[in-house]
Amino acid sequence: MRIGDAANPLHLTYCLNIHPGEHWADVLGAVRGHACEVRNRLGWTGPFGLGLRLGSVAAHELMEAGRLAEFKVFLAAEGLYVFTLNGFPYGRFHGTRVKEKVYAPDWASTERQDYTAWLTCILAELLPEGVAGSISTVPGAYRTSHGQGAAAHDNILLGLGRAAAACDEVFRETGRHIRIAIEPEPDCLWDTTDQVIELFTRDLPGRGATLLAGDLLIEEPAARQILGAHLGVCLDVCHQAVLFERPAESLRRLLAAGVPVAKIQVSAAPTCRTTPAALRQLRAFVDPVYLHQSCLRDARGGLRRFADLPEALAAAGDAGPECELRTHFHIPLCVAKAGSLGSTRRLLDRRFFDLVRGGASPHIEVETYTFDVLPEGLRRHGVDDNIVAELRWILAKLGGTDSQPGAHPAKTDV
Repeated sequence: MRIGDAANPLHLTYCLNIHPGEHWADVLGAVRGHACEVRNRLGWTGPFGLGLRLGSVAAHELMEAGRLAEFKVFLAAEGLYVFTLNGFPYGRFHGTRVKEKVYAPDWASTERQDYTAWLTCILAELLPEGVAGSISTVPGAYRTSHGQGAAAHDNILLGLGRAAAACDEVFRETGRHIRIAIEPEPDCLWDTTDQVIELFTRDLPGRGATLLAGDLLIEEPAARQILGAHLGVCLDVCHQAVLFERPAESLRRLLAAGVPVAKIQVSAAPTCRTTPAALRQLRAFVDPVYLHQSCLRDARGGLRRFADLPEALAAAGDAGPECELRTHFHIPLCVAKAGSLGSTRRLLDRRFFDLVRGGASPHIEVETYTFDVLPEGLRRHGVDDNIVAELRWILAKLGGTDSQPGAHPAKTDV
């Protein structure tokens, strides 16, 4: 959906990674069966944007036997368009143990580089004229699996540089502008706002440009231009909130440092005081599929990190009720409170939405991929109902654009 004014056009969608499926037929089925239904329930009469999630298998299948051309015809007939891809999960993303596997292959590997190059070619074919594209991706590597030393870091910087070069080649051939959007996430190579700013103001224009220049046999200023034009950030506000960063401040600092914010994923995480009742309720969020990095803040403001929720719950039981625990589990934006649990949605304040309306990023995406593993009380309604409620909440926050025929006020609680 395109909202906002001509000076600050804003494309809004939801990420289709909420729908299981690794094959192209699954993705197309989700578009036909869910995205079109969401559009209809919203009463959106204009072109409806899509945020596709294409794993490696689906991406390769889409490039076979005229499927991409057929999909373009389908999009035009249905009044749909694609402006962003989720290129983070390479392999299976639902119904199996994902956990730390979601970060593999990392950016040092040719598999990640080749996969992202495929996505770049696909998005270039699908982008409407005059619309920039984004592809969100792994923030380098998962920290515990990342090799130590300068050589390992160089390999990741070079991998990202090659992805930027592939985008630059597409731009020169087609005029389609695409950014690879690095998505900071807890316990990855880049997770805090400080680290992301350092990456874009020091590492990429410095060592990154040197490595890419050597790889392409070009001058460093030319390499620096390619990196600046085709790399950016996907700011998932749930991730920053888990680390006790305020989304508005993270966004403000990125913009002040000149970091391109190619996409903002608007999502929320559960948060609670470490009372016995709240911790009992939070245990329902432990699941065998996804990694739920967690952070505990004590009364003095000190932070302790945990790789997954079970470890955090064990520590929080001895922490005392004055502490606060947040965990990386995407909960619906239409949920403000559930029992003893709150939501980091409360951090999405007026300052945050003022920045979004002011052109902080061209792409906004709702992402609640954990819907299938939510505690039952938080998914009493179907997935399409949930997506519609989340989009209505966002539309209302962005200034009354939820006045399309058939739209209703956002549901703000369960």
